[in-house]
Amino acid sequence: MFEGYLRSQGLQARGGQIIDATLVPVPKQRNTREENKEIKAGRLPEGWDENPDRLQQKDLDARWTKKNGISYYGYKNSVCIDVDHGFIRRYAVSPANIHDSQMLPHLLDPENEHNYVWADSAYSGECFEDLLKLGGFESLIHEKGTRNHPLSDAAKDVNRVKSSIRACVEHVFGGMTMSMGGKLTRKIGLERNEAWWGLKNLTFNFLRYLQRSFHTAVVA
Repeated sequence: MFEGYLRSQGLQARGGQIIDATLVPVPKQRNTREENKEIKAGRLPEGWDENPDRLQQKDLDARWTKKNGISYYGYKNSVCIDVDHGFIRRYAVSPANIHDSQMLPHLLDPENEHNYVWADSAYSGECFEDLLKLGGFESLIHEKGTRNHPLSDAAKDVNRVKSSIRACVEHVFGGMTMSMGGKLTRKIGLERNEAWWGLKNLTFNFLRYLQRSFHTAVVA
């Protein structure tokens, strides 16, 4: 419904799309090592089904991951924003241990007027380049060097140019952190976190729309 309203105001998805993900921490669970092992294997620890009240407080979907050597527990909010207006057009919530790139097929917006796709090097790889080509998109994903094949100076320069546009998505996550109560979520389970972050992403769009409307009114 809100997407339809945006289009009625001339704020259509255009200019290409930027894809990125942010970690969503949730309160850590106090489980034994054996219980965590069962949960990770997709099984319910022994005896948990005998106490429904306790089970309601247990998050069976959140996972641990590491970023820059720091461990995080929770989920990821992956988004696709349009370049021209900065609205969130698509999103996907996943456990934190799911690699960012696995959400790419769920985030691509076929209705964007331009076929450019920006993303950081987490989304790089031949299979994803093939996926974009198959969907008629043009990849502007950052190139990624390896230990034996470091990036050339020319490739680094190209990445810097891409970063100047891709950085727009950081404003989305920054706005959520600074103006929308942060990213810590006290919902339990993937389903509830999907609903919560769907509403939070929509709220960001409301605020973004009001910001644009106020700026337009001031300029006018």
